[in-house]
Amino acid sequence: MAQLDVRQKLEILADAAKYDASCASSGTSKRNSKDGKGLGSTEGIGICHAYAPDGRCISLLKILLTNSCIFDCHYCINRKSSNVRRARFTAKEVVDLTIAFYKRNYIEGLFLSSGIIGSSNYTMEQMVEVARSLREDYHFRGYIHLKTIPDADPELVEAAGRHADRVSINVELPTVGGLKRLAPEKSASRIEGAMGAMKTSIIDARDATKKYKSAPRYAPAGQSTQMIVGADAATDSDIVSRASGLYDAFGMRRVYYSAFSPIPDASAVLPLKRPPLMREHRLYQSDWLMRFYGFAPGEVQAATTDGMLPLDIDPKLAWALKFRESFPVDINRAPKSMLLRVPGLGTKAVARILTTRKWRRLRLDDVGRLTVSVAKVRPFIVTEDWRPTVLLDRVNLREVVAPRAEQMELF
Repeated sequence: MAQLDVRQKLEILADAAKYDASCASSGTSKRNSKDGKGLGSTEGIGICHAYAPDGRCISLLKILLTNSCIFDCHYCINRKSSNVRRARFTAKEVVDLTIAFYKRNYIEGLFLSSGIIGSSNYTMEQMVEVARSLREDYHFRGYIHLKTIPDADPELVEAAGRHADRVSINVELPTVGGLKRLAPEKSASRIEGAMGAMKTSIIDARDATKKYKSAPRYAPAGQSTQMIVGADAATDSDIVSRASGLYDAFGMRRVYYSAFSPIPDASAVLPLKRPPLMREHRLYQSDWLMRFYGFAPGEVQAATTDGMLPLDIDPKLAWALKFRESFPVDINRAPKSMLLRVPGLGTKAVARILTTRKWRRLRLDDVGRLTVSVAKVRPFIVTEDWRPTVLLDRVNLREVVAPRAEQMELF
């Protein structure tokens, strides 16, 4: 086989990394160099890959160390039996690429994952070496996200957190049964054990920084995970339950959802078609309901039909239509928890309502200026000059408030 140059490796391994969705960079803070010699920044102009909570764009070089793997997970394009073109970077090549791309203002950080080569420990050692070299040899202060390997020695996984802003361990599939069936070489208990150890290390480091200013930072952007949607028989209700458990048990910053995509020479146990992209979108919306809108997992699950979220309307609207007796909500009197349940009102709009109503009573036009579609909000609220009469009792209310088909197109 002909020797590949770095550019060819980059083409192969950047393409192979596209299946990993968990590369967002929210939650980090800027690393400052005391001597002023540090490289990297989260304030420059670069390629848009992810956004921080304050709106800053974080541009990332997103690659695999290698797409070769000793595992044979049915759903993975890089599985051992897959007929794909293979490539492998050395640790030094990844470091050189990262620095070169940064100096050209292409990126502000690195997302690094990998197939398993040789052994889990060897692969993890190489990934940690990339992060160590960037931080210590080149004083790189940009963002680093490492995808860790749960089967690796705990000391190696722990070392990843010392150099990375965020670490992640993929839970892979929503159910233990699905994991056993489609990735029999992986263990749910080992994955959760590694997540638990990472959570402990992150908490210990945060406690140390509260007591000692000189305490080293440890994965300041926390840990995240990803699960594949549509590769097994798991319902949306199963996925919501699993995500909630991960947030509660392991302090996850984010759970990412990746719609299964059929791969060449696919295993016979896999579905022939990918699930609708809208299903992935609805799961992200359900995730936000639990994280930012005060919904319990059971309430999100109550919006499902036969365990599946509706595709034509968002989960909050589906919940509201099922529990019409909770409405209408008085905009000028209702507590924050109920305002957040009104379809069409986001967290920012609710914050504005709570502030404004301290000084005056809100009218329908005031609410209209805070939302994209006042028609969607109107059946569920009472304002100073508006009260719905028969709207909530209409059999076709769903058709009245649901978005038009062209508004639901995903590209």
